[in-house]
Amino acid sequence: MNFLSKLLQAIGFIPGIVTTVEGLLGHSTGEQKKDAVMSFLQAALSTTDAVMSREIVDQDGFKKGLSEVVDGVVTCFNASVWAKTMPPQSVA
Repeated sequence: MNFLSKLLQAIGFIPGIVTTVEGLLGHSTGEQKKDAVMSFLQAALSTTDAVMSREIVDQDGFKKGLSEVVDGVVTCFNASVWAKTMPPQSVA
């Protein structure tokens, strides 16, 4: 599977990952929960392999982009009915 396909697939998993992490680490800080989400995403994308094969040429920029996507998903969740059934989330 090429990298773009893997990236789009991983982005599709973000809402489920955020929900799972919130359920597991609900009383943790937003930063701890975000770190857990980012760890899951990096593992799912095999970012180490992508860096080694030069599909990611700016690793810091890539992580920043994923972080912004996670922030956006959490913002959408917190603005929705979902927030009424789960404790409020925050991301660092």
